[in-house]
Amino acid sequence: MKRSTQTIRLAAVVAASALVLAACGGGSDSDGDKPKASDAPAAKGDGVLTVGTLLPSTGDLAFLGPPEFAGVDLAVKDINEAGGVLGKPVAQSKADSGDGTPKIAPGSVDKLLAAKSDVIIGAASSSVSLSVIDKIVGAGVVEFSPANTSTAFDTYDDKGLYFRTAPSDVLQGNVLGNLVLKDGAKNVAIIARQEAYGEALADNVEKTIKDQGGTVAAKVLYSVDATSYTSEIQKIKDAKPDAIVVISFNEATKIIPGLEAAGIGPKDVKTYFVDGNTADYSKDFPKGTLKGVKSTYPGAQLKDDFKTRLLGINPKLKDFTYGPESYDATVLTALAAEAAKSDNGVALSKKIKEVSEGGEKCTTYKDCLALLKDGKDIDYDGVSGPVDMNDTGSPSKATIGIFQYGEDNTYKNLEYVTGVVE
Repeated sequence: MKRSTQTIRLAAVVAASALVLAACGGGSDSDGDKPKASDAPAAKGDGVLTVGTLLPSTGDLAFLGPPEFAGVDLAVKDINEAGGVLGKPVAQSKADSGDGTPKIAPGSVDKLLAAKSDVIIGAASSSVSLSVIDKIVGAGVVEFSPANTSTAFDTYDDKGLYFRTAPSDVLQGNVLGNLVLKDGAKNVAIIARQEAYGEALADNVEKTIKDQGGTVAAKVLYSVDATSYTSEIQKIKDAKPDAIVVISFNEATKIIPGLEAAGIGPKDVKTYFVDGNTADYSKDFPKGTLKGVKSTYPGAQLKDDFKTRLLGINPKLKDFTYGPESYDATVLTALAAEAAKSDNGVALSKKIKEVSEGGEKCTTYKDCLALLKDGKDIDYDGVSGPVDMNDTGSPSKATIGIFQYGEDNTYKNLEYVTGVVE
């Protein structure tokens, strides 16, 4: 059964501006509601909430792993210091998701299920999550990603057991497409990974650009296991773009030099990155290589106190992307288990949306837990934003940050754009 698709109406791209995502009926993707959690097999709870983490320690998304692991670890620390879940400390089991090449995630999921995980936080990559989602939800376990953005999850038959704290790429694609046009581009080229994440984001960027009167001169997809991008870059060059959107993971370290060699690098043509490749490149490129490159990735402004707390978990952190979303996914799961009075994945899945919106607002696990014990309906507002869940298991409110690279090939924020699902 599929979930309804979403379209987006964009307000002006300024700091704290509002975007509105409107659910629309009709069409081939709107033939029913989200499958109910009761459709999944009932996993027997053992009284201990076990959080499994399926996050990248290796592969082209390995730079996202440290902040995501730290976010989960910090959440578990806070939860246990507040009394745990159902009166017992939360247990953990960790595994590497990789990035899908090679496919190590299925074996990692087996490890996490054997450890009696009630929820699996991850994966970071949308394509990796899609490769294991049936195995996870088929076991009656919740899959809760802090970083999946592919629109494929909006319609996936997940038995009501899939959730994410990152918004669908309908939002990021809209923000990025409008940013490119706002900067004066009229003839845009897109180079993207040929998989669920890359294709969906490229499609949404393309749609926004065309809807707003711009032209997409070329949309070139490349194989995720490609070792050379020569032919793809030539197609981009032949399109004579005045802006290039690079939708990649760490392959950006090879694509950018290829663009430079073709005379269409960031110094020659306005270049834009996305969440999959917004990273610290200070050790990868000569100074000034990325100066002026702009990027987008989901997430509210990282508060200094939370950044300090993440550094307390892992002092070596350089990137903090999706750390807040990982924290919130873990806290929401724990609160849902308390509300359900069960660590059973199917049971707690029915409460995730409930504890995320509509009740008395609270911002820490400790405070939310106290309200639940008093019989109150709660609305957890997280460190990554409001995290109000909609019927698709995705945030109904989310923020996209817009960043710019400097001479040192690191990035700084320019503004934040907030979206609201209606």
